[in-house]
Amino acid sequence: MSFRLLFALSLCGFTVCGQQNKWTKIPLKDLSFFSETGNNWSLSGGAIENDADSAVLRTIPGTGTLINHIITRPGAHLITRKSFGNLNLSLDFMMARGSNSGIYLQGRYEVQLYDSWKKMQITYIDCGAIYQRWDTTKPAGHEGFEGNAPLNNACLPPGVWQHLEISFSAPVFAPDGKKIRNARFSEVKLNGKIVQKNVEVTGPTRSSLYQDERPDGPIMIQGDHGNLAVRNIKIHQWKE
Repeated sequence: MSFRLLFALSLCGFTVCGQQNKWTKIPLKDLSFFSETGNNWSLSGGAIENDADSAVLRTIPGTGTLINHIITRPGAHLITRKSFGNLNLSLDFMMARGSNSGIYLQGRYEVQLYDSWKKMQITYIDCGAIYQRWDTTKPAGHEGFEGNAPLNNACLPPGVWQHLEISFSAPVFAPDGKKIRNARFSEVKLNGKIVQKNVEVTGPTRSSLYQDERPDGPIMIQGDHGNLAVRNIKIHQWKE
């Protein structure tokens, strides 16, 4: 065996291969990874654009793809049974036309999913944004604050599979429970393009599951706004 091959194998075992082995793909043969939810969530073998009604995705028999099809509003959210802290998350999603959803890390901090295809001026409501926070004690019309628009519009058309990658650092707390570091989105990529870089969030974003902050929490997929499909969910937990 050559020195080059030995060296490559040693690197593989120490870094790249080791990182790959830490990724866990969520099996979507059933919904057991998630807490009990509403009838708007189901499994299918895939999803495609619906020519008859573009606001609804057409499904393929089988399993492996999560489908949110809202029949009676509001639809229920989909929440993992397990809680997570520092996390890398990778998934594919498909939006129906005009749809709106979001991925909430720890059930608190939202990366927005939205049909932003061809939108020229993008804000905190668009695909790949960090959604704004909300304070009901502020004057009417000024309740929303923070929020971070995506760096660019990387959104693909509705009815097309898109890819999302999130690198998230959980908030850090002292032994007495006092927060000493905010939660942070180290990087968010949408369809291979960086849309967020080192964005801190000082607290839960609007419509979060919880108003407090903790070292960990479940992943929530928003289900009350619009129809979408999700597949190939992969999770990599890490410690500092």
